Amino acid sequence: MDKPFAITLNPGSSLANRTGSWRTFRPEYVDRLPPCNAACPAGENIQGWLFHAESGDYEKAWRALTENNPLPAIMGRVCYHPCEGGCNRQYVDSSVGINSVERFLGDEAIKRGWQFDAPAAASGKRVLVVGSGPAGLSAAYQLTRMGHKAVIYEAGPLAGGMMRFGIPKYRLPRDVLDAEIKRLLDFGVEIHLQTKVSNVLEAMQDGFDAVFLGVGAHIAKRAYIPAGDANKVLDAVAVLRGMEGESAPMLGRKVVVYGGGNTALDVARTAKRLGAEEAIIVYRRTREKMPAHDFEVEEALQEGISIKWLSTIKEAGESDIMVEKMALDDKGFPQPTGEFERIEADSVVLALGQDADLSLLENVPGLVVDKGLIQVDAGMMTGHPGVFAGGDMAGNERTVTVAVGHGKKAARAIDAWLRGETYAPLPKHELATFERMNAWYYSDAPKTVRPVLDIIRRQSTFEEVLGGLDEGNALFEARRCMSCGNCFECDNCYGVCPDNAVIKLGPGKRFKFNFDYCKGCGVCVAECPCGAIRMVPEEN
Repeated sequence: MDKPFAITLNPGSSLANRTGSWRTFRPEYVDRLPPCNAACPAGENIQGWLFHAESGDYEKAWRALTENNPLPAIMGRVCYHPCEGGCNRQYVDSSVGINSVERFLGDEAIKRGWQFDAPAAASGKRVLVVGSGPAGLSAAYQLTRMGHKAVIYEAGPLAGGMMRFGIPKYRLPRDVLDAEIKRLLDFGVEIHLQTKVSNVLEAMQDGFDAVFLGVGAHIAKRAYIPAGDANKVLDAVAVLRGMEGESAPMLGRKVVVYGGGNTALDVARTAKRLGAEEAIIVYRRTREKMPAHDFEVEEALQEGISIKWLSTIKEAGESDIMVEKMALDDKGFPQPTGEFERIEADSVVLALGQDADLSLLENVPGLVVDKGLIQVDAGMMTGHPGVFAGGDMAGNERTVTVAVGHGKKAARAIDAWLRGETYAPLPKHELATFERMNAWYYSDAPKTVRPVLDIIRRQSTFEEVLGGLDEGNALFEARRCMSCGNCFECDNCYGVCPDNAVIKLGPGKRFKFNFDYCKGCGVCVAECPCGAIRMVPEEN
């Protein structure tokens, strides 16, 4: 059978070494920003580490992942995975289970004892990190990688910050938390427990060249509720912190939680596990307006947690509370109705948000605090030179992932500042949107669902609710990645080019175009599955 015409051109023919004068656009290979990467608050190169995971090289995947995030086993359990909300695969069947694969890699690293690569040569610089929560651990890790000595001062008796004292064990087992913190200690991060910083400038005088503040939001917000002397009104932070002590808090048979965030759900679910017959959440707005994540609400409802929507607590008596029903006005805001009901309650737990303790910043010149948050610049530096901040005390979105991202960003800025420079991040590539892809090239591959602990055990024990993937389905899940915006050498452009103008450069080196042959037809662009080629105007 004869070969296609374009392949049978002789070297001396009229079309073999020239394109003619009709080409007005030419193709070029590009790297676009995957939407998962763009959506990750920690700035992980998700597509990069998924590439290694889908080839089965899990250690290389873990090392690529931990360049940006030193806590993958933790993040694989507590992150609300905004990366999956941005994943283009959701428009084909369902998003790639990025968080599931991350957890698998983190657990695999703990099981196999993987350690971080050696840090850079010692710089001789010392940086004080206040707080051992996710922001502080992330900053200390990145600073250590860069060759600086990171020393963490932690006021509490154990490291981990709100990961330990704010996240229940059924979401984050403490052996996982301890293992990832130990790896940081083995790496060279220094942690001093029960070392409270009362004045940051005085602490810096102990031989530190810069400081990063990563103090978590440990102070519960209060609301005035008239209460009888016999009624037990607690705050959510104290309840969750009490779970780390020798004896769990006594909440009683009927527990009411006032609030609508994830902390309110955590306390209600904890109360159920402590033996409460009833755990009721009272929230003044509707489910659609609830700040808690929807899947957390669903898990709580499955466990028998009751939620009274459009309700507010007006009074707490000796053995009950008075709740007023609310109604939405024409602008969607809840308004009191004057309708009341009484609910039995042995204890009332207030989960109305938290604030960070900023007392250590008194008398520090140049600092600006607005609505309980330290104002920082693009490099996370406060108004006082050499004082950087991140995590709960510097941002409204208080999650572990955001805090890890703040710590990394601050560490890069601190590194530059110590060298008398200003850190400037590299410009980002354009986003790899779904419209730039040929999704029909990808086979349907339903998302792997993680196993869930049965309801009975969930209600009575603190065993981990959500299980992990095994090696087989972790590999399958990683291979669902469509490599949005970046060439994965599928050979489509090479195969469809009618002019043999695509040249293979070898495994891992991608391709290039031979413009002596390319006619600018754009077939390669139209047939690239992942949107890694674009047409640009012909050079004059």
